[in-house]
Amino acid sequence: MTTKRVVIATDLTADSLDLLKAADGIDAVIVPPKTAQVREALAEASAIITRSDFRLDAPLLGHAPKLKLIARMSAGLTGVDIDAATARGILVMNAPGGSAIAAAEHTVTLMLALARNLPAVHESLREGWWLFDRSQQIGRQLHGKTCGIVGLGRVGGRVAQLCLALGMRALACDPYIHEEQIRDARIQLVGLDELLRESDYISLHVPATRETQNLLTAESLTRIKPGACFINTAHGGIVSEALLADALKEGRLGGVALDVWDEEPPFNSPLIGMDNVIHTPHIGDNTAEARQDLSLQIARQVIDALADRDYRNVVNMPLLPGLSYDEIRPYMQLAEGIGTLQHALARSPIRRIAIEIIGEDMNGLIKAMTVGILKGLLSPFLGDQVSYVNAPLLAAERGWQITQAKGIQISEYRNVITCQITMDDSEEISIAGALFDQQPMIVQINDYRVNFEPRGHLLIMGSYDKPGVIGRVGTLMAQRDVNIASWHTGRAEPGGNTLTALSFDEDLPDDVMETLRAQDFIRHVHQLRI
Repeated sequence: MTTKRVVIATDLTADSLDLLKAADGIDAVIVPPKTAQVREALAEASAIITRSDFRLDAPLLGHAPKLKLIARMSAGLTGVDIDAATARGILVMNAPGGSAIAAAEHTVTLMLALARNLPAVHESLREGWWLFDRSQQIGRQLHGKTCGIVGLGRVGGRVAQLCLALGMRALACDPYIHEEQIRDARIQLVGLDELLRESDYISLHVPATRETQNLLTAESLTRIKPGACFINTAHGGIVSEALLADALKEGRLGGVALDVWDEEPPFNSPLIGMDNVIHTPHIGDNTAEARQDLSLQIARQVIDALADRDYRNVVNMPLLPGLSYDEIRPYMQLAEGIGTLQHALARSPIRRIAIEIIGEDMNGLIKAMTVGILKGLLSPFLGDQVSYVNAPLLAAERGWQITQAKGIQISEYRNVITCQITMDDSEEISIAGALFDQQPMIVQINDYRVNFEPRGHLLIMGSYDKPGVIGRVGTLMAQRDVNIASWHTGRAEPGGNTLTALSFDEDLPDDVMETLRAQDFIRHVHQLRI
């Protein structure tokens, strides 16, 4: 049996190290998480285990000619060049869910600390001040209060249960969860506006994606219940720290507790040192139990992957039997692009997904392309939690009905894949795609024939078919110094409606999007990045 070297550039527990060292065919080597030492160790490595604070970029991977697996002892994959790894055939895996209990408990700890003003009263007594006037440091009970949970995933769901156990009312906002998927009827699914208006404590538990960046704006903070407290143990950048500081100064917020920051360490955060702010240094998952669970989870995943037994939580595509990555890559890019477009165009939660493949070129690819479509649908709101391996499971958890169908062909091409989604309101959206010289292209959306590559910074614009639209959009972009890279328009019939796909070199600024939405010829407009 060939021995495979596993480089461990993080602190695993003793039980996890013993597990790796006892595994057949594995040589476990521990190195400090320093670039120079890791670079030297990678020369003979088949796998590496790291945490999210170590960067594995393309240049470093160039020193690892035998590397087959990158394993992150965390849910996040920041700092891993997944494209470079995939191009090399290197599997990338994470360990989601292992720290959910720790993160949920830390969230409620911060909630309790805010309610009882613990940091201030602790410091007061340490400095020798006994509070003779108890009214100066009067706290609040959590019992009977309302907690609003934004994101009802693994951590958010546990926070809801802990809050309910404390006698709180639990509201949750998650547009990708249906009411029937919530097992505890005491958790009320509401919209974001209602959650902000009703909650005494607002807790964020969403992944860091383009969709969740700056999820709460200055305008949305004005809708928060006066005196409410805000807690974030998920990711920095979901709400501006400057906006939170302003809301505290103006008295709209009663307190803020953060474990995650826009920049870490948060040397420039306006919240550091403010009254009514509790700050912790990203320790939400830092418990002995979570460390043990994550260590054992990642060790077992590495052992199984290297033994070719299982590929749990692999976030890039494992090569399919009989096909190289180079062969299947264009098809997966096409499928994922279709899914991302479907997500952008969907106006209500998805219920059903029907997929039809036509043509000899795509024979045997239905399963792989279905997984690609699901990943495209899920990634905009789940981020790097989604992999080609777990996309079907995550779709099933959301109650999506997925079928291979016949008779939904909307394109005349001989080799084409069509995906039709049905939403809560029974509205359907069909998108067809094909490969041209191995280049993925979208060829039709509903009744609109188009021809554009599902890649880069895109704008999908529905408008009325009338003179001057192209000129007005072009003028608007020119006035804002925005360069249009490509423009593709399709229409169902003359004088009716049109659908246009535009590509740009970068995202359009918010003010440009608002101006565009306000034009009288616009029916709808969606910005996305693929």
